[in-house]
Amino acid sequence: MTRPLLPAIFLMVTLCMNRTGFAQQAPAEKPRYPWADKMFSALEHDFGVVARGADAKYRIEITNLYQEEVHIQQITTTCGCTAVRPSKETLASREKAEIEITMDTRKFTNLKTSSVVVVFDKPLFAEVRIPIQAYIRTDVVLNPGGVDFQAVPRGTGASRKVAIAYAGREDWKIREVINKSPHLEVALKETGRANNRVNYELEVNLKPDAPLGVLREQVTLITDDAANPQIPVLVDGRVESDFNINPTVVDFGILAPGAQGSKNVVIRGRKPFTVSAVRNANLGERIAAKLSAEAKPIQIVPLSLTAPTAEGLVDEVVEVQIEGQPEPVTCRVIAKVVAPKAKP
Repeated sequence: MTRPLLPAIFLMVTLCMNRTGFAQQAPAEKPRYPWADKMFSALEHDFGVVARGADAKYRIEITNLYQEEVHIQQITTTCGCTAVRPSKETLASREKAEIEITMDTRKFTNLKTSSVVVVFDKPLFAEVRIPIQAYIRTDVVLNPGGVDFQAVPRGTGASRKVAIAYAGREDWKIREVINKSPHLEVALKETGRANNRVNYELEVNLKPDAPLGVLREQVTLITDDAANPQIPVLVDGRVESDFNINPTVVDFGILAPGAQGSKNVVIRGRKPFTVSAVRNANLGERIAAKLSAEAKPIQIVPLSLTAPTAEGLVDEVVEVQIEGQPEPVTCRVIAKVVAPKAKP
């Protein structure tokens, strides 16, 4: 499918809108850039009511919908209570990135508002402002602020504990724990109750059969607090394969029809291994690899891609089969096929 271009006429219309329509608005109101807004999975976020010290993180996805390369010039916030971290700054056509937004619930309390400001300088200038807010309660404290499984080898499982401290009513209770993830098991026990303070311990177990990939879940504590009964607890982690491939997106750049490009991918294992095949049904013999028969914990695999004869974009998932493993590791292969311009 052909991706939309951002031609010069679009730039002229945008500039005209900025100089006329936006000039009539209130001075404090910032202009919008619809082409940039469309790339974001969300244009605002409310963390709601969270405990003191809780991990308050949210990830917004950016997808380059256009043929041109998109570049993030800078990302800032309007309040020190919020921090941002992009996964990448340059996005090829159809490539995705994430912006992780973190609210500081340790230094700040009560209602906090902020804005994340994302500035693009390619293919055109644009500024996207994302309002963020949270209400950080002071009577409930989490330590640590959430459940972080970090990197867990597949098939091993893991366990983490979170201490919950409440100051207020001595009869305060956590009535239940809501866990909607089939990959987690949770257990709650009361550890103390005296002098208007109540303590609980939450144990979260990651099951050994959890699938490969990033884990992003939430466990919710339901209390008898009529005003704010819910306390969210974030669960983050990653279940890792015995083998990792880098890069996960292999960009062959611009190729002429029928031309060939070459790139290396690196596969790391916990023990020596060999690669038995590299394949993709749509590319067939257009994708090829030089495979080594020697078992090593690190394999450098040269990949070659022969471009199709028709112009367009190549975006395919390629499977790399490890000898003796039931599941392959995968990477994306992307390229832009463009015919050379005829000489005048």
